[in-house]
Amino acid sequence: MAESVVRLSPRQKMINLMYIVLTAMLALNVSSDVLDGFVQVEDGLARTNASVGRRNDAIYRELELITEQNPGKGTPWLEKATDVRSRAASLYNYIDSLKLAIVREADGPDGKVTEINRRDDLESAAVVMLSPSHRQGERLRGRIDSYRDYINTLVGDSAKRASIAEALSTAPFRRPGTVTPLPWEEAKFENQPVVASVTLLTKLQNDIRYAEGEALANLLAAVDAGDVRVNELNAFVIPQSRMVMRGGKYSASIVLAAVDTTARPDIFIGGNKLGNDRGLYEFNTTSTGSFDYSGYIEVAHGDGTTTRHPFSSSYTVMEPTATVSATMMNVLYAGINNPMSISVPGVPMQSVSATMTNGSLTRQGDTWIARPAKVGENATITVTATIDGHPQTVATSTFRVRKLPDPTAFISFTGAGGTKDRYKGGKPISKALLTSAPGIEAAIDDDMLNIDFQVLGFETVFFDQMGNAIPELSQGASFSQRQRDQFKRLSRGKRFYISRIRAKGPDGIERTLSPMEVIVN
Repeated sequence: MAESVVRLSPRQKMINLMYIVLTAMLALNVSSDVLDGFVQVEDGLARTNASVGRRNDAIYRELELITEQNPGKGTPWLEKATDVRSRAASLYNYIDSLKLAIVREADGPDGKVTEINRRDDLESAAVVMLSPSHRQGERLRGRIDSYRDYINTLVGDSAKRASIAEALSTAPFRRPGTVTPLPWEEAKFENQPVVASVTLLTKLQNDIRYAEGEALANLLAAVDAGDVRVNELNAFVIPQSRMVMRGGKYSASIVLAAVDTTARPDIFIGGNKLGNDRGLYEFNTTSTGSFDYSGYIEVAHGDGTTTRHPFSSSYTVMEPTATVSATMMNVLYAGINNPMSISVPGVPMQSVSATMTNGSLTRQGDTWIARPAKVGENATITVTATIDGHPQTVATSTFRVRKLPDPTAFISFTGAGGTKDRYKGGKPISKALLTSAPGIEAAIDDDMLNIDFQVLGFETVFFDQMGNAIPELSQGASFSQRQRDQFKRLSRGKRFYISRIRAKGPDGIERTLSPMEVIVN
């Protein structure tokens, strides 16, 4: 009857256990300026892909013409060129399907690659490329490896083979702030905005066509060089880098296929003769956007005549950008060290510096530590990079500063296997473990924030057989002697409550935690 009275006590009905688990995560606040920059780069790469495609078409048509004129010489090389084009087109179209799949994962079945609505979506690329049900990233890596190895069997120049191997490399690499290298597909597509993933795939298509062009040019050169020089000559522009930051240097080699090294041609761009005989065209860029240029190569023949061979090309200049992200989550917490990853594509780490408002920002090797000062006031991080000896601001990112979430109270004990464990209430605990525990601890241990708090004090509430509450105060974070005496009187199945738990974290803020129900086994 006494136990029935306890269960029906109005006082007991007023005591409830509440568990509050606060996980504060915000979607990655990618700057709209950075997203717009990716759109500009995507447009520029599309133009470059079209230009390189026209170049490859011209080489293939030349091989067809040679084969028509001399099938015995041209047919073997044309067959290889046809195989190259078929493999390149298959891989190119496959990447097109991946871009469409990523966009439709983000925007729905009517999504278009040319009109991406959810450009900053961080999950769609990973769903398509990394999920076990799709594994498209692993499949793409395998196809790129196969294509790269095949193309390099057709390219005789070791420097060009090395360039193709580098452009189409799928080797694992380590991101700044990580310990071990990541597989190529994870490093490229995990936590990437949709627009960045589409731009990356377009860049891969650019490299595929670049490798295709090198293989076709090598096959063309393998045909009798005399026949090629007599029948048709083509001028080619080979840029050393196909993407340039504002303030950086654009560099390209303008060459004539099957050129005679004893007779260097004259090169004219915009009506002006190039100032060297190596075909090296370079200049400093001053503004962003996509730009075209054209000219001609003038070749002198043995009979004293000259012929002109026109060429055209384009290049894209992108605004310098930087990536600033919180390593633990997308907010900064006051009073603790927040690991940060700050990098500028194409710029070494020693040439990158950063400052922060509302707190301090310090470098630790290749990572940064942000320590905000005030809760509720945004922290702005400004990144500066030294490019060609001149410092310039490349990005500004703003983060919200919040106080740490409340921790969870627990009783620490050593289990049967000798491992440390935490009892957080709501289930039975042996009386022996309870009486041997020193007191109450508190911490955030949600695998993102692992922070210990200092328990300042708490109260235990026991109930006698009449349902009367018997509160007992602790000695700071430790159980008092009166509380321990109450533990000894508890029988199997009895329960009591730990409430008014006061704790203070590294941010110096004192808070009252949720109560804890303890059931004696």
